[in-house]
Amino acid sequence: MTSEVGSRRIGCEFGRNMLMKSEPPSLVDLCVRTVIDNLRYLGDVGGTDPQLLARILPHCTVDQLMHIEKSTKGRDLTPITDDLWKNFYEKEFGIRNTKLVNERMEEKGVSFRWSQLYEAKLKDIEQAQKKSLDRMKQRYKETDARKQSRQVRLCTKVPPSSNKRSFGGSYNVSYLKSNIMKKAKIETLKSPEVKNIAAMKKNAIQREYSISPLMRPRGPSSGDSASSSKVTKPMGRRL
Repeated sequence: MTSEVGSRRIGCEFGRNMLMKSEPPSLVDLCVRTVIDNLRYLGDVGGTDPQLLARILPHCTVDQLMHIEKSTKGRDLTPITDDLWKNFYEKEFGIRNTKLVNERMEEKGVSFRWSQLYEAKLKDIEQAQKKSLDRMKQRYKETDARKQSRQVRLCTKVPPSSNKRSFGGSYNVSYLKSNIMKKAKIETLKSPEVKNIAAMKKNAIQREYSISPLMRPRGPSSGDSASSSKVTKPMGRRL
């Protein structure tokens, strides 16, 4: 008998629990679910009950929560949203940075809203990224400028002419290896004494080849001998 009574009690309790679980949601729950499903359209919540906001706002993203706070006029949502912003800060920038901010605020005896700290941190990161990008752009510009300068130098370089004189002009000093020796040799060849000697040699050669053929001695030719024989013959007849 006792076992039957115990089993009946257990069955009744189980039925009651099932009935409680199968109860339809309240109108407030339905409204909260509807708002959560449409958070992207939510704006000014100044007249909303704080308990309802505590159930709704934790489902917001960073952009949605920021939009709701900026759209709400005449009401400070910090008591509800401050912990939410702290969670966002921790997820975005790490637990270590969150603890460091807490320690600094405690040391200095100041307190800031976590939404302000979140925005300030984002600005610092953006500025650091901008500086890094500016440095990279400047390096790329300098690299491009060096490349262009090298290209201009190559283009403006004049190729050596085939008629270009060798070192020393008309003087043949190519057999000398040192430029100093070549320069000394050229200066010696350009000196007045060496020039006078060279001029005298040149004049002597020209005089030798410019002597007239009439002034040169020549032997008797066949024509002369014939003429002389013709002249002597009549002399013999006369005798």
